[in-house]
Amino acid sequence: MFEKILAAEKTLRGFANVTPVLTSRTLNRMVGADVYFKCENFQRVGAFKFRGAFNSISRLSDAEKARGVLTYSSGNHGQAVALVGRLLNVKTTIIMPNDAPATKRTATQGYGATIVEYDPARQSREEIADELKERNGHTLIPPYNHIDVIAGQGTAAMELFREAGELDMLLTPCGGGGLLSGSAIVAKVLSPGCRVIGIEPELADDATRSFHTKKLHSVQNPPTIADGTRTPSLGTITFPLVLEYVDAMGTVSEDAIVEAVRFLFYRMKIVVEPSGALGLAALLSQAVVATGRVGIIISGGNIDAPTMTAILNPGCNS
Repeated sequence: MFEKILAAEKTLRGFANVTPVLTSRTLNRMVGADVYFKCENFQRVGAFKFRGAFNSISRLSDAEKARGVLTYSSGNHGQAVALVGRLLNVKTTIIMPNDAPATKRTATQGYGATIVEYDPARQSREEIADELKERNGHTLIPPYNHIDVIAGQGTAAMELFREAGELDMLLTPCGGGGLLSGSAIVAKVLSPGCRVIGIEPELADDATRSFHTKKLHSVQNPPTIADGTRTPSLGTITFPLVLEYVDAMGTVSEDAIVEAVRFLFYRMKIVVEPSGALGLAALLSQAVVATGRVGIIISGGNIDAPTMTAILNPGCNS
């Protein structure tokens, strides 16, 4: 699998941004460790998802590209697929929940995708996707449960280790497990002593429960502010990869997520969506105790104005 990530790095060269690694002396003093943020909020479409979308779609045959691609997404993966479709002249259809953040929906439409809306409380996005595939012959590029998607996501960690060097700990947000499993595979090769920890919201802890019980758990439409982690479960591909390569899982409260977004905004002057702030939330809340050199992958920065306004209001607690 590491070889696929190396190949993905070559595929992405010249298309994906090599995103910055930032540090904060204030944070280092607070947690007693040296923390390195891999800032995928500066990636194209504002999230790491561009990496997996480009790597997977670029590897399709000409016939598959001609039939168009299909995916389901609350926003970031949908935006990424839509942009890649525009870059590679591939028609895209995105199945999006009706409660997806407005900024993500607008951006997805702006890249030229066709959006199919659904109610997650009453409908299954997978069933809708199966119906559209059958009817139109599209190729499905799922958000995380796809080898080429996982390989693309792993390139973010590859860049982090190349710039920051070996780490003692790597904290990665976990929704469906694509970024986490790709990052963990890279860590075990480039920094074998690094402890890889996936972080979820307490309200969306399906992967944490799956990790500890070794049985796949799911949660339907969890009410967390971290919308990028509202995936129902790990995938059939990502689950075994997480079990094999990830060292631990942890969860954080909604209050901790909000506080992390505030810290990144006020102290580091960067805009990060709640899902992207999970690693920092774990450190600030001491759900994870930092030691030595710590890497944190900030997965994205796509947050709408009402949500950010609420977070920056001191009275916000979720």
